[in-house]
Amino acid sequence: MLSKRFRLKPLNLRQRLLLTALLWIGGLIFAAGITVPTIVNNYLVDNAKSQLHNVINEISSSLTFDDQGTPTLQQNVSDPRFNQPYSGHYWAVSVEDKTLLSNSLLNIGFKTKNRFFQKIVGPNNEKLITVHKRVTIPKYDVTLDITVGIDEDPIEDAVIDLTEWLMTILLTLFAGLMGLIFLQISWSLKPLSKLQKELKALDSGTKEKLSAHYPEEIKPLISDLNSLLFHYSELLERARNHAGNLSHSLKTPLSVLKNQVSELPSKHRDELSTTVIQLQERIDYHLSRVRVAGAMNILSVKSNPSERVEAMTKAFDKIYVDKNLILSNELADDLFVAVEVTDLDEMLGNLIENSYKWGQSLIRIHAVIESTQVKLIVEDDGDGINHDKLNEIVKRGIRLDETMPGTGLGLNIVAEMAHSYRGTLDFDHSPMGGLKATLTLNLSR
Repeated sequence: MLSKRFRLKPLNLRQRLLLTALLWIGGLIFAAGITVPTIVNNYLVDNAKSQLHNVINEISSSLTFDDQGTPTLQQNVSDPRFNQPYSGHYWAVSVEDKTLLSNSLLNIGFKTKNRFFQKIVGPNNEKLITVHKRVTIPKYDVTLDITVGIDEDPIEDAVIDLTEWLMTILLTLFAGLMGLIFLQISWSLKPLSKLQKELKALDSGTKEKLSAHYPEEIKPLISDLNSLLFHYSELLERARNHAGNLSHSLKTPLSVLKNQVSELPSKHRDELSTTVIQLQERIDYHLSRVRVAGAMNILSVKSNPSERVEAMTKAFDKIYVDKNLILSNELADDLFVAVEVTDLDEMLGNLIENSYKWGQSLIRIHAVIESTQVKLIVEDDGDGINHDKLNEIVKRGIRLDETMPGTGLGLNIVAEMAHSYRGTLDFDHSPMGGLKATLTLNLSR
């Protein structure tokens, strides 16, 4: 199994189309470069053998025999190259122990190369194309063997020249086709590039919907996306209105409840006042979150964790001034996450406050970037939490230490908010001794 380090990067659509075209056209060009020279070579060899058969027929029709049975030719073969020494055109007639050779062989005869395959070569070890035929001449009641051969080099040279020209043409054709295919793919994918730019405009908040100027094949997708954006905006607007209505409807009963509590005896008034105030704060908090969510463009949210940590550190240093804690902010200034600022404050604020509560002397905040995500790590040197209770601390209403003030909702809210941004919240033991909280969020594009 390959390690992550050596895994191939997934190809985009353009690269996939180009690779497919490259493989198909390259395969066809390669096949043509092999098959065409082979076909031409076979054709030339077959044509040469056909001519050699004609030479055999010419020799057999011109053969005569003397009283001793020695074969002779009444007239020379019409092709003069058979009469030129070492011309590459040879023939030999064998009958019993007698042999008649062409003038081109100079009484040397054919040679045999390779004892296994019995390859016939010329007097100068030329590679030959040969045809052998056993012929019976009824006139003389003689059966003889005729072998005719010609030099194979001219055919090979012709095929090599053809192959060079063919490869030049095929490579030029390959380059031209790939260039045209690249232009075709680029032109065909241009609407998708336009769509990408428009989505970035939506992301930045400069556009509210996609334009309608797209090919017919893409128009249904554009229409569906615009409908989705419209319904999303409508739902957010409804959420804002409902939040406002709910806030207005709760304001009066809470005011009445406060007035009634204020008229109670001091023994019960102090206890119930605290509860009513907490109730008021939680209602205001959640309603404000709904209003903020309804107002923001979720596609364009962007926050700087380092900046937010610095701002919150100043506040927590004043609240927990007696603990003399040191917070080490190791986050990069150019690090941005795809989270609304208020939500990021809520998530990081809960985690940092938790470390302020339990840390002894040091809190460390740092980040680990992985592809399109970043892990924001908050850890302290406190007592930590038992391993079997790490998964319980994000449950709603769970408080592992009742001596500390709180409702047990903070870490649960962080986990739910991280999930709404397609992130996660995990806990582990810190090398510093305390708790290690890892908030995984998407990087801003």
